[in-house]
Order: sequence, then C-alpha cells, then structure tokens
Amino acid sequence: MTTPRLQPDPAVGPEAGDVVAAVATAFSAKVVGQADLRESMLLVLLSGGHLLIESVPGLAKTTAARVVAEAIDGAFRRIQCTPDLLPSDIIGTQIYEAASNTFATQLGPVHANIVLLDEINRSSAKTQSAMLEAMEERQTTIAGVEYPIPEPFLVIATQNPVDQEGTYPLSEAQTDRFMLKELVQYPSVDEEVEIIGRMDAGLYDRGHHAAPVVTLADVRRAQAAAQAVHLDRALVQYASRLVGVTRDPERHLSPNLARLIEYGASPRATIALCRTARAMAVLRGRSHVLPEDIARLAHRVLRHRLILGFEAASARVTPDVVIDAVLQAVPVP
Repeated sequence: MTTPRLQPDPAVGPEAGDVVAAVATAFSAKVVGQADLRESMLLVLLSGGHLLIESVPGLAKTTAARVVAEAIDGAFRRIQCTPDLLPSDIIGTQIYEAASNTFATQLGPVHANIVLLDEINRSSAKTQSAMLEAMEERQTTIAGVEYPIPEPFLVIATQNPVDQEGTYPLSEAQTDRFMLKELVQYPSVDEEVEIIGRMDAGLYDRGHHAAPVVTLADVRRAQAAAQAVHLDRALVQYASRLVGVTRDPERHLSPNLARLIEYGASPRATIALCRTARAMAVLRGRSHVLPEDIARLAHRVLRHRLILGFEAASARVTPDVVIDAVLQAVPVP
C-alpha cells in the first residue's frame, strides 16, 4: 500500500508535514495495509499519548511498533506480559554490587521512546499499576529517586480479545491513560499475498532494519506544531457535549441504549479528543481543526472509556454501537 505524501498547510509548517509523511511512508514500506493503525500511531505520536490495541495474534503489532521506532531513530523495547511479571521487571530495580559494597540502579525497559506491552492483560494488577506513573508522569521512582523517561515517549499495549483464560482485565484507571484504542482487523486476501511476497524478499528477516527517516528532535518539533493548531471554542464544546452524552445517556439516547451504559467517559476523553483532533489536522495538512476530525476520532477515544453493563454483553452490543448513537445525538457545529 502506497502512502501519498501529505501537502501541509504553510501555517502548520513544512517540517511537521514532512515528519508525518516520512514516518507514514516508512510504516507502509514494511506493514501491509493497516491504514487505521498507522493513523492511530501517528496521532498518539504527535499528541504525546499512548495507544491500546486489541486484536488476535499475528497481525503485525510488534512489527508496526518497531517500524515507527526505527523511523524516528528512537529506542524500542518490547515487554512480554505474563502473570509472573514483576513491577521491577518494567521500571527497574537496584542491584547490589559486592565489589563496591553499594547498590547500583538498573533502569527497566520502560525507559525508552517506544515501549510495546504485549498482551498487557496477562500481567497482574500490581504490575499493570507500575506503568501508571510512567505513562502519566513520564518518570519512574526507584528507591525514592525519580528517573525521567526520554521524550518522545509512547506506550503501545496490546490485548487479545479471544483467549481470556489467565488474564487480568485492565482497571478503569489504567485504560483511561490510553489516549486511543484501535481495533486491528485481519488483512484482505490481496494484502496477505503481499505479506508473503515481502517475506520472500527478506523484508522481515531478523537482521533487516530500516534506516531512520527523522530524528527525535524532529518529532518533538512536530509535537509542538500540533499543539499550536487552532481549535475553535465551539469545537471544544462539541467534544465536551459528545463526552457529556455518555455521562447522562437517559437525556440523549433511546431507553434501550441508555440503560446499557453504567458509567460514562472521564474528562480525559475530552482532553484526548481535543489533542488528537489537533494532531489529525496536522495529518491532513491543515492549521485548524474541523468538526469531522473530532467525529472521526470519537470511536477510538471513547470505546475503551465506556463501561457497559452485563445486558450489553449478553445482547452483543459493542461500545462502537453506542458511540454511533452518541454522534447522532449531538448536533455538529
């Protein structure tokens, strides 16, 4: 799949548009299809957030994360989550050195630019909570000493929706830290044929590494450009109203849907909508946000923040169905 080069608005600055286009092209050079996943990764990278991915195994999630890290010349770490994984395995610990009779701090794999937590719901709640400080505060604390995490910092966590034996569902506080949740689908027949062709060409060989296309400094400047994108107050109110419907569904949705929602989204949802909408404008080469940017992001921002009751699960009603109704209930400014 070929990614067209974006033509950025001069008000956004060619640098931000060039960074986005270069990383998108590097992604598509190795990952076949998965346009939504590519877009979500670029959005969280520009907006400084984190990404939760749900899919069955074997859909190139690790490859996608590694490709983005290589493209931005960033440090990449993959953590395979298991029930016996300890918090110190993630954030680090102190090691006793007998020769000097002192303790030395060994930083954990979370101290990287892009961290992949594979099957995060297989780790215990105690281990999951070890990521909260890193994700929110951009630091870890070991033996009372704070250690900053390098910027940019992006956590990509994956969940397998099929095999739930031996898993620990993420708490609401944990899922709320993820800016977006992406659902990755199976490739089409043509895409799968292309994957095999790239494998035969050696593109996925262990020793194959793509050259960086931008620097970490370029990414930080692109993030600053995204923060400067104009967001009209009416669009902030639009985002807030969308989130507000999930908190008071009885007033806005049909009774059949309203009773399925136990808890609505937190203010982090409104913040995520606004920040990623600015990033979406950069991806589209604009210096301002449009209403369709917010509407396009609503599912990815809200699907993991809505808490549906047992009746929804028994009726096989997904959060995306509820979010469709939320979008219909709020007039577009």
